Amino acid sequence: MKKMKSAGTFYPDNKNELINLIETFKINTPKYYSRAVIVPHAGYIYSGKLTAKGIQHINPNVKNIFIFAPSHYTRVFGCLKCSYSAFETPLEPIQVNMDLLSQLNNIVNCELSDEAFEKEHSIEVLLPLIKYFLPESKIIPILYGCEDFKNISKIIEHFYGIEENAFIISSDLSHFYPEKDAYKIDNYTAKMIEENNTKDFEIEQACGAVGICGLIDFAKNNEFSLIRIGLINSANVSGNSSRVVGYGSWILYEGEKNKYLKEFYGNLIINICKNSIMSGLHLGNADIENYDCVLEENGASFVTLEINGNLRGCIGSIYAFRPLISDLKKNAHAAAFSDTRFKPLTKEEYNYLDIKVSLLSKPKRVEFSTQEELIDSITPFKDGIIIRDGQLRGVFLPDVWEMLSDKKTFLKELKLKAGMDKNYFSESMEVFKFYTTKIE
Repeated sequence: MKKMKSAGTFYPDNKNELINLIETFKINTPKYYSRAVIVPHAGYIYSGKLTAKGIQHINPNVKNIFIFAPSHYTRVFGCLKCSYSAFETPLEPIQVNMDLLSQLNNIVNCELSDEAFEKEHSIEVLLPLIKYFLPESKIIPILYGCEDFKNISKIIEHFYGIEENAFIISSDLSHFYPEKDAYKIDNYTAKMIEENNTKDFEIEQACGAVGICGLIDFAKNNEFSLIRIGLINSANVSGNSSRVVGYGSWILYEGEKNKYLKEFYGNLIINICKNSIMSGLHLGNADIENYDCVLEENGASFVTLEINGNLRGCIGSIYAFRPLISDLKKNAHAAAFSDTRFKPLTKEEYNYLDIKVSLLSKPKRVEFSTQEELIDSITPFKDGIIIRDGQLRGVFLPDVWEMLSDKKTFLKELKLKAGMDKNYFSESMEVFKFYTTKIE
């Protein structure tokens, strides 16, 4: 059995003291149970609550948990496994699924080295929390060093098809920067994670960068999303802002992020818009308290206002350049009071107002050489289209298909909106497609 090395330093070594602390980490039943999470591995005083929050989002029916963790004390090339059949914790020992561990070499080269696991905290710190919240589960611990993140992705892909398997990526974020710089770096890292972007992901952004990129790659390949559930740093506890460590946690959602937002936050999104409009009418306050940090992820939205089925204002963002909650507030206010096609909304009109929100996907460039290729690439009633050439630009939401169902007519009208001739075409013209998730 692998003996504890971090008990008494990273977390309490006394069983009762540990249980009392972990009980303060309990959260309400999650909106969504996942089978893959990213969590930090620092001392419980710094990140234990956030780590526990991530682990509590793991589906409680899982029986096996793969843990991917960076090696801090041993120089490692590739992946390592151990021969231990169990790991000691102050609660009860946590068993290793030796059968699944033995299967790793069928996927990637995974050498045996108990020595690398001896002092390593990046796995051990997670174990008491796993034992407490998922007491029947076994672990498959994997350490890595200089490794291709696609090998981590391969392991996840291979075992994900079995629903009793789950996956934890153990990683802190930036290390030992002034808090102001750490905040910028960690938010940049969060944006990359939330956009499934591994390009130019630097090892300095996170000590578990390889594991993070492995999960990102798996998510991207399967059109899944990583949803933020927390982003903090050590200064929140230590008070020392000169040299901080960042911590973040994300859960894997089996679908597109905007679908997640609609399913679990649809009413809140409408209320955010409603409150913003009410504040403009001096009827209320635009602030929303105690909202989940997924709304702090960058998002693009259009807010459409109608009265008796007639348009009363529509303003939005094409690109996700600010937190979604800010985007919703500003676009709702602008749709009510700044749409130049209408006079500002009145208190009397507000009583008859319908609010509709469209959450936009990230635009994707359309590759074409001719007008005919462009038309063929468009899918009616699904695609929103952005067209631009120099200073000329225009956008149609997918809703416009209800009025312009013919592709050629749709494109001609969009060109006119962009300030072009209806038959305009040039080699420098750019076109992007996006789709929307509607909340009413």
